[in-house]
Amino acid sequence: MRTEKTACILCSRNCGLAVDIDDGKFVRVRGDEDHPASKGYLCQKAARLDYYQNHADRLQHPLKRQPDGSFVQVSWDEALTDIAARLLAIRKQHGGDAFAFVGGGGQGNHLGGAYSRQLLTAMKSRYAYNALGQEKTGDFWVNGRLFGRQTCHTTEDVEHADYVLFIGCNPYQSHGIPNARDTLRDLRKDPQRTMVVIDPRRSETAKQADIHLQLKPGTDTYLMAALLAIIVRDGLHDRTFLAKHCTGFEQVEQELLAIPVADYVQRADVPLADVERVARGFATARRACVRIDLGIQHTLHTTLNGYLEKLLYLITGNFGRQGGNNLHAYLLPLMGHTDERKKRKGKALKRTAHHQMHPIAGIYPPNILPDEILHPGEDRVRAVFVDSANPLLTYADTDAYERAFQSLELLVVVDVAMTETARLAHYILPAASQFEKWEATGFNLEFPTNFFHLRHPLFAPLGESLPEPEIYTRLLEKMGVMPHFSPLAWVARLEPNLSAHLAYLGALAAMLASHKDWIPYAASLVYRTLGPTLPDGAAAAAPLLPLAVQYATQHYAAVKRAGHEGNRLTLGSTLFHAILAGRSGITLSRHEFADTWSLVKQPDGRIHLAIPEMLNELRALPTELPPSADYPFVLMAGERRSYNANQIFRDPAWRKVDKDGALRMHPDDAKTLELSNGEHALCQSARGEIPVVVEVDDTVRRGMVTLPHGYGQRYKNSTPLGPAVNRLTASDHCDPFSKTPFHKYVPVHIRKVAASVA
Repeated sequence: MRTEKTACILCSRNCGLAVDIDDGKFVRVRGDEDHPASKGYLCQKAARLDYYQNHADRLQHPLKRQPDGSFVQVSWDEALTDIAARLLAIRKQHGGDAFAFVGGGGQGNHLGGAYSRQLLTAMKSRYAYNALGQEKTGDFWVNGRLFGRQTCHTTEDVEHADYVLFIGCNPYQSHGIPNARDTLRDLRKDPQRTMVVIDPRRSETAKQADIHLQLKPGTDTYLMAALLAIIVRDGLHDRTFLAKHCTGFEQVEQELLAIPVADYVQRADVPLADVERVARGFATARRACVRIDLGIQHTLHTTLNGYLEKLLYLITGNFGRQGGNNLHAYLLPLMGHTDERKKRKGKALKRTAHHQMHPIAGIYPPNILPDEILHPGEDRVRAVFVDSANPLLTYADTDAYERAFQSLELLVVVDVAMTETARLAHYILPAASQFEKWEATGFNLEFPTNFFHLRHPLFAPLGESLPEPEIYTRLLEKMGVMPHFSPLAWVARLEPNLSAHLAYLGALAAMLASHKDWIPYAASLVYRTLGPTLPDGAAAAAPLLPLAVQYATQHYAAVKRAGHEGNRLTLGSTLFHAILAGRSGITLSRHEFADTWSLVKQPDGRIHLAIPEMLNELRALPTELPPSADYPFVLMAGERRSYNANQIFRDPAWRKVDKDGALRMHPDDAKTLELSNGEHALCQSARGEIPVVVEVDDTVRRGMVTLPHGYGQRYKNSTPLGPAVNRLTASDHCDPFSKTPFHKYVPVHIRKVAASVA
């Protein structure tokens, strides 16, 4: 038995772990006290990580689909040679628009993204689809308009806030904030602090709150607008902050003062006195912040919700300060910036063939991909690479995805397990698990102190599986787009020290300056040249050297403040060495709150509050009709529970409770339908129906039902295990601007059936 340091991969927090390993298995998992961010914290899910690492659906060899639908084992050389030839033929005949890339990284599997994105360049395509495109792009778009770039992502300082609004989130289960359950406990126990939860369900977090506004599903927009209107009406906005740091408040104020507060609160179906109490409490608190999540990002008015949420802390001046909301720095870029208003190099921004959809933060929304594949024109998508994703279960409209993927000329899946999507692929390429390779997360979203954890491999790759950097570099070599750079490799082999890294970076910069067409392949370039010289086989981490140098250059004082030594020439290399050596992760930087304003990217350094598209949508709210009553229930699909984890677990034995992924329903609704705990029902939407097992639960509102995500897999060729919720969701049931699906607002019927029928 041996003990190693690593991190959990089940949510965006990536808490540090100390693990005992014996005979290729995790035998004990506990929090790592040395981890600079989580400091020993752990939730119950991480203890069962062996169900991810070791299960019957693990892939071990490249597989090729046969005409009868079966798969045969092939060599890596045979698979990559044929894939490369077919990709090049499709590009030659149909152009780059015929190719799309889907996925690319799970909760802690982001290092490979630098390598997989190179394939888009090789195919001359910009069509990148991933989970952020069905969750966060509306938020990114608003950030771009407010702060100047869509990479200006905000975070919240819950730990130091006196007043916290949790809107559409349940940190007790979904985490998302540092050491969530400890932080919630401290917040609850301090009589000088206030916790407010806005959620249609009395969630685990809501049960701890001082105030719970249990609004009607889909009315978040009205409630947040009412809160803002009360703040402005009563003169509780921070005039000094707005005058110093913002533009456009007068336009926003005009719209907020026109809001019929009582009518909006009535639509939300919560007490007006409580709403006024929350508005005043938040606006007058010494330090206040807002934490949101998919509850308002997967429901009606997705993009407008993101705008209103940000106005709450901006007009009250709770930004750029301790206990408020802030921008943050990042080492691994998870998103880019695209402005649909501007042209690139004299050409209009690339839009899709069918929906004419523009990218946001460099990402296209998965909701539109089936239509782009089934598009009747010659410019349809014909080839798709899926990496570390399972669109057939995790993206909206499973039926549409099945039809679309079955029509492709080439579907390649890179994954750890035989997923539902992999079963449709022409080729399946086995990736090493997250504990069999060097890996890291890009979810380092903290401010003022930020962290980074490069994880080393704990096990040898299973069978013939390979890390993604090797898979994509080999494929690019097969496609003939990777040059040979023996002089650069020679420089990399110099005695590895700070001076050698400076020499290498200088040689790299000179080579790329003279061969600009090689720049998009820089990740594989440094992987093949610098990578072999790194200790302990850490070749995949080679692109972190230029990223560390860039980070240290941009945030020099903050990196020095975190204890890293060096001058402006050597600090980045020092930071890179610290990342390589830090088995428990490292503190990247320590900013000061005044640094927030250096992270705002508007040319004038101010926040631009007036977004015309959002103000127009806000202005139209009073005349909006309530949703159709054709369906008696609203389903909140994708609820976070104790034992679901984003499809990363295949073996259903990992769940201690809720093995059926039960449909939660209010007791009065269950009584009306003559349903009780454990009975079977059918849940039917306009898109389809699935069998469910009922759990009577008074934490949900009447007329509302919930189902969890992370179910519906076919483990070892079984029938689907638990609810496959995306049999109920439709591609066109989405935000009209960002195309984000309304997973938290799916109108449904529920009817009782016999177990045999279900």
